[in-house]
Amino acid sequence: MKSLQGKKVAILTETGFEEVELTSPKEALEAAGAEVHIVSPQKQTVKAWNHDHWSIELNVDRQVDDVKEEDYDALVLPGGVMNPDKLRTNKKAVEFAKNFIESGKPVAAICHGPQTLIETGLLDGRTLTSYPSLKTDIENAGADWVDREVVIDNGLVTSRRPDDLPAFNKKMIEEIHEGVHVPAPAH
Repeated sequence: MKSLQGKKVAILTETGFEEVELTSPKEALEAAGAEVHIVSPQKQTVKAWNHDHWSIELNVDRQVDDVKEEDYDALVLPGGVMNPDKLRTNKKAVEFAKNFIESGKPVAAICHGPQTLIETGLLDGRTLTSYPSLKTDIENAGADWVDREVVIDNGLVTSRRPDDLPAFNKKMIEEIHEGVHVPAPAH
């Protein structure tokens, strides 16, 4: 496994994230040596969804209002239906994600996580995957949607669902280890 010693990674989330889509990448990042912060519009905790019921609560390390892209080496966007639906309407959260794409720093999004990226307006010409129900939204944002367990496009790592987590975590760590990629042009 690649070492992420000295790297700081933000996991941007709202209440309603799919539990394993946050906990599995977080554990993989920490095992690789990264410092990981849960960043959220929420002040103290965020609550997970686990398939069909509410689940664990996790502490928020930093509020989205108090951080900037320069504070981190990479961004992770877990899925869940409620989480990205809330994030995509939060101007500060969208701006935070947009700044990562513009900087060329790695961004990893799984399942419904790419919904937040759609709002950045920076997916035109990119190739990614997601939960299948987002296909039309991603194509309408100008991106090419493909049905594969993991897709890498210039530092952007995407996967479809929890079953893809082993491949997602591996490629996410590789891209973060590589560092900054060619920044996407600002729109």
